[in-house]
Amino acid sequence: MAPQLPESPRVAITNVRLLKLRVLRELGNMEPAWEPGRSRAYRVGGDLITEIQTDAGLVGIGPGFAPDLLPVIRDLLIGADPLDIEQHAAALRYEAFGLPYRGAAGVDVALWDLIGKICNQPLYKLWGGGNGRVLAYASTVILSTPEERAEYAAKCQAEGWQAVKLRLHHPTMAEDIRTVELVRQATGDTMVIGTDANQAQGSGTYQLGLRWDFQRALNTARALDEMQCAWLEEPLPLFAFDDLARLNAAVAMPIAGGENCRTMFDFRMMLEKNVYDVLQPEGMVLVGPSELRKLGTLAEAYNKQIMPHHGGRGLGTIAHLHLVASWPHAPYLELLHDPEVADYRHGFAILQDPPTVDTEGYITAPARPGLGVDLLPDIVEQVIGD
Repeated sequence: MAPQLPESPRVAITNVRLLKLRVLRELGNMEPAWEPGRSRAYRVGGDLITEIQTDAGLVGIGPGFAPDLLPVIRDLLIGADPLDIEQHAAALRYEAFGLPYRGAAGVDVALWDLIGKICNQPLYKLWGGGNGRVLAYASTVILSTPEERAEYAAKCQAEGWQAVKLRLHHPTMAEDIRTVELVRQATGDTMVIGTDANQAQGSGTYQLGLRWDFQRALNTARALDEMQCAWLEEPLPLFAFDDLARLNAAVAMPIAGGENCRTMFDFRMMLEKNVYDVLQPEGMVLVGPSELRKLGTLAEAYNKQIMPHHGGRGLGTIAHLHLVASWPHAPYLELLHDPEVADYRHGFAILQDPPTVDTEGYITAPARPGLGVDLLPDIVEQVIGD
């Protein structure tokens, strides 16, 4: 007779609420390269966190969502089994119009955190396994001078980082190339250098300071290829798929992108047209890990690499860490890291015992069930939805 497994009682969701975190400290302001002319405040805390409670006493957490959507989320989830994840992801995507752009990803992350806790496994084990240790790259925030970027890269290398990503859309191509040249001189041949042109950003709320045409993109890509850069990210507008495919075919260096694409269909078209060699979906733009996992399979089917966008720092980045740890075709985890104001550790400072980059440039996914992290005690300032 086949062995009989013990029956497990169903877990049901009993409540969904939002936690408003206290601001622990203000860090300062920076002008992100992708938002020229805008100043962004960086702080530790102040986040909204999704919390999903169950009748088993297990609680899942994820990034927050727009508070006015709380009744919609509750209607979708209360009384449901968190293990019905595909049904929940479909509802978040299709039934709550506009929700994916206002926080569905955070709900999906919290559901997966619950699933990991129900199964008593860290998410990277549920998603494919491995040792949980992945190579991180330090992703810059501001468009800085070549000299400053050389100093930055050398400091990162001294701390153990093996890879950095530079923002490149100076007024002249010569400045972009000089930035890479000085970084290469400062770090030698061992540092992996990725580059980001930030040309796929939207134009509805702001205008990028410098827009590349195809020739600027092609000339830059060829020069970066000769300097053995690891990739060039988003060198043309978001949906310029035909020109991107031409550019991708013209250079050996991988062309990467996709962080602002909101649907699986966008990525399918990219793959069919051979637009990018490296897909960079953003879990907080799509419906969290549920959709990213499918994109990972799709990328593998087309023999492409996948390297998710940074995940918004905090719990979103922790979810990305588990995903990258589970994918054999994901070479790096992106960590926004531009000290002092935008040090990656500030994004994790709302967590107890968060993961850190080690002296060899690796970061290890938490081994406890689910996301494997907890919020700091006494950091919750307000509860929305009790």
